[in-house]
Amino acid sequence: MDENTRLVEVFRRALELAEKIEKCSRELDMLILAIEGRYVEPGPSGSITRGKFDILPTGRNFYAVDPTILPTPAAWRVGVKAAEKLLKYYYERNGRYPESVGHWLISIDGYKADGEQLAQILYLLGVKPVWSLNGAVKDLEVIPLDKLSRPRIDVVVRISGLVRDTLPNYIHLIDSAVSKVVALNEPPELNYVKKHYLEYVDKLRSMGIDSSEAAKCRVWCSPPGTYGAGVSYAVEASAWKTSEDLAKIWAQWTCYMYTRSVHGKPCPEALMMNLANVDLITRHHATDEHDLLNCCSYFSYQGGFFNAVKSLTGKSSVEVVVVDTRDVSSIEVRDAKTEIERIVRAKILNPAWISEMKKHGYRGASEFSKKILHLYGWSATTGLVDDWVFDEIAKTYVLNDDMRRWFEEKNIYALEEIVRRLIEAAERKLWKPSRELLEKLREIYAEIEGILEEKITCISSIQGSSVTWYSPEEVEEWKKKMVDVSEAWSKIRRELGGS
Repeated sequence: MDENTRLVEVFRRALELAEKIEKCSRELDMLILAIEGRYVEPGPSGSITRGKFDILPTGRNFYAVDPTILPTPAAWRVGVKAAEKLLKYYYERNGRYPESVGHWLISIDGYKADGEQLAQILYLLGVKPVWSLNGAVKDLEVIPLDKLSRPRIDVVVRISGLVRDTLPNYIHLIDSAVSKVVALNEPPELNYVKKHYLEYVDKLRSMGIDSSEAAKCRVWCSPPGTYGAGVSYAVEASAWKTSEDLAKIWAQWTCYMYTRSVHGKPCPEALMMNLANVDLITRHHATDEHDLLNCCSYFSYQGGFFNAVKSLTGKSSVEVVVVDTRDVSSIEVRDAKTEIERIVRAKILNPAWISEMKKHGYRGASEFSKKILHLYGWSATTGLVDDWVFDEIAKTYVLNDDMRRWFEEKNIYALEEIVRRLIEAAERKLWKPSRELLEKLREIYAEIEGILEEKITCISSIQGSSVTWYSPEEVEEWKKKMVDVSEAWSKIRRELGGS
């Protein structure tokens, strides 16, 4: 195609796009059609930042995604780049490749990014999709070692409940890839997947556990029909005393195997063997519509993953990172501490963002409270939140008289949550404020309690005064559920040389 033809094609596409954007004004008309029970034209969903112009015009009866086409060829190219960036990042810092990479994989990868993180996982394993003429992934093909120019990297994938329930092909593709790779006649130093598989078979067999599927399983989730990683519940309820408590909770919610032939069978021993080899925990960041302070799931899943590996192994070299693919022409790998501080500066401590949130009154105050709670969750699971962050939050949201009065008028409960979490962070040694600052926070909290006593005229669940901590071991029902995980934890810790 010559330059003139390309230019004409660009203009043609631009006019087509402009026409589609103009048609977006029909949304209200389409809504009325839907309310009347009449036909509304179907159309795909997705992220326009990924060049998916076929989602326009809006106002259609949209469907999510065709899972059989994931990863798409475009997503595969992004996933390969992302994997190469991730390996380069780790190699430059450690002088070697990671033996195993932990992934937190959520449904946004399928619905917004066309399977970019799935592609990254497959490429780390050293396999690639084979697409049929209609775009469906019909098979996987092993990439020869001489083309990879590196070892095959093992993976441990913690999927969300939505991936399990709506994207089962993710499970099947990863399991198929692992099956192909462990069957290869390659030296263990060039095939970490096979190396670990053979280790797991022997160890599981010595424990009297059927090793056929467990040693090969690389996809883990909560039990069928359940969602979450448990850690957020414990953090929000102050139901933990040590980081190991949170690690075991994460493991208890995660130790269910998912393969092509097994759907939700518990095997904590196999999970912990996988965790013992993890060097790096990652997550794909494809859009700023979501960030790691947006929801409790981020610290619960990825922070919990990091904490579980670190608590189990005692390794100080374990890293937790974000692979940023917002701009696919400039993919970046950032450690979680840097990413936390990026979000803190862009939102929590950004006067412009604060001003816009305040316009939403009660809901805006709730958003402040939730983001600070999630920041506290990251601190509890990773210890990566520096003192200056909590210092600035205290000054911005609590010590500022105008801000405090605004909270008292719009949502005193959000202020109570913020101050209580700051005090709890200090009491747990996650934050080391000055004595004067901590005393001031306690004084303000006492004032808040007084206001709440006047407002609340019925029995309340607000803790008040001081935070009561308790561990899962102190709750009989939790203790029963944790028995198998605690026993497996102790076995693997002894093997690793821990107490």
